[in-house]
Amino acid sequence: MSSQNLQLKELEKDGIVHREIYKEIPPKVEYSLTEFGRSLEPIILLMKDWGETHKNRIINARAMKKEEI
Repeated sequence: MSSQNLQLKELEKDGIVHREIYKEIPPKVEYSLTEFGRSLEPIILLMKDWGETHKNRIINARAMKKEEI
């Protein structure tokens, strides 16, 4: 099982995502955020803003590490 599948199963168990299984061929599964999962939106948006603010610093740090390897 892929790590993405494991993460989705954990998020489903925690009530953060809802899994909808469609009885089709080929099989189809859709995930959506629950109300509880949507409560994480402000935190996720803050993390996105932080990433955008520090993007260049992160890119430079990764480039320096590649040079060391």
